[in-house]
Amino acid sequence: MSASDRQELDGVKVGVFVAQESTKEVEFTEPKAAMSDAGADVDVLGGDADDARTVNNDLDESDAYGVDKTFSEAAADECDGRIVPGGIVGADTLRADEDAVELLEHHRAADGALGSICHGPWTLVEAGVVDDSVVTSRDPDDLDAFTDAIVDEFAGATER
Repeated sequence: MSASDRQELDGVKVGVFVAQESTKEVEFTEPKAAMSDAGADVDVLGGDADDARTVNNDLDESDAYGVDKTFSEAAADECDGRIVPGGIVGADTLRADEDAVELLEHHRAADGALGSICHGPWTLVEAGVVDDSVVTSRDPDDLDAFTDAIVDEFAGATER
């Protein structure tokens, strides 16, 4: 049984970041689904309240997704864990967003758990929040292992 089949995140709140354009779809949807499947309460966080348009292969437009809260509306301590997906352009957009970077800084200062995939860690570097406890992944080929690892990490986030 994979970690995403277990309900070990009941009572855990997770924020999944998305750029308004060009977040790689699979790097956004798979971790988001894994968190929900494991019982977490998941919010999508974006730069503004409009739908965010994802991509496949970094350039091919894909589906749009609703944003639950903007980065400026989200409180640093309201989530146990946050996930920053990749996509070359999407990750660059996120790391240039002062509200996204500030939210990550404050989240980490509150000892919040973090996970990021592919180019997403550049946003974490911009926020200065990279350390040994951050769960990262190289690319979408690692998604199963990545989602299992973030479920495990976020399950321990409430114990911090």
